[in-house]
Amino acid sequence: MAKFCFVIHPLSFEDVVRYEPGAKGKGKPIIAKILEWMPPWAAAHVTGVRTPDGRETEGWFVAAPLLPAQMLEMPREQVYERILGAIEIGVGLGAEVAGLGAFTGVVGDGGVTIAERAPIPVTTGNSLTIAAGVRSLFRGADEMGIDAARATAVVVGATGSIGGACVELIAPHVAHVVLVARNETRLRKFHESIRDGLPCASSYTTDISTAVQRADLVLTATSSTQDIIEPEDLRTGAVVCEVSLPHDVSRRVAAERPDVLVVEGGNMRVPGEMRWARVREQGEDFDMGLPRGTALACMSETMVLALENRCESYTLGRGIDLAKVREIDALAERAGFSLADMRAFDLPLSREQIARTRAAAEERRAASA
Repeated sequence: MAKFCFVIHPLSFEDVVRYEPGAKGKGKPIIAKILEWMPPWAAAHVTGVRTPDGRETEGWFVAAPLLPAQMLEMPREQVYERILGAIEIGVGLGAEVAGLGAFTGVVGDGGVTIAERAPIPVTTGNSLTIAAGVRSLFRGADEMGIDAARATAVVVGATGSIGGACVELIAPHVAHVVLVARNETRLRKFHESIRDGLPCASSYTTDISTAVQRADLVLTATSSTQDIIEPEDLRTGAVVCEVSLPHDVSRRVAAERPDVLVVEGGNMRVPGEMRWARVREQGEDFDMGLPRGTALACMSETMVLALENRCESYTLGRGIDLAKVREIDALAERAGFSLADMRAFDLPLSREQIARTRAAAEERRAASA
């Protein structure tokens, strides 16, 4: 089987400590300045990814240590140089296909330029992220007793590559889909281009709060670095599936809205006995903030391509091929990948918590009837 590398980076100042324990206790300005010049490095060796039929792959997480805001604000060529440097480290270790994690797959043209310059094929992992996100949304609907066929679904970030594809995959299963994005002109044109082909009612708006207030189901897929959904925005009993990182939903929701189910949509259970061993700190495991045996769907797409010996630039750019979404979903299932247990705000959701959330929603509805 082929080997892979996956480019990662810290999502917040607090997250930097996962990558570099020596950053603990240092001030944010100092951390930001250090990250600006810190070169890429091999952070973790990934082993134990093994399919039920015995195929196995290994790979490396390579850190391109910039924060999301830095990737958006720094000169693009400097960011590209950092990402390509990370991929070259992976190649030196034996990788034959590379995945772009988080903002490394967003910056610029969604991986196209990186793929043109990289020595091995590159994927953003967005195809499997989309498949997993939509599956997670409807799993949440089932848990909350929502009849999806009668529901209103909102997709926030609808003009992005992930959001746009999610609109088309969600639409056949709901009564009404609302598209939300910041750029009204782009949003209107996108809605006009797909409206007639959608099998349900549809509309669009740039007003996130108004859209979310009427939604039974919400999927967020933005490149925002700030909270965009607050507790007061959400309808009783709603399900919110976060596909993108950093989180789009305010952590206040966890404390103030016990009647709303928030789930992370991009997590998958990986077949085998996967381990992420730190490269520089021998004998220690790398902490990605995920349960053992779990990976993000974008990581999982890269692993699936390696397991299939499909060393190709599978998902790139702003447009998504729905046929590829369905294909990688099927390949992942064949390889033994499945949706991970539910999580919200970086913590696991127990069956008891989910039951309490549904009960709180039913109680609140009854009180307002």
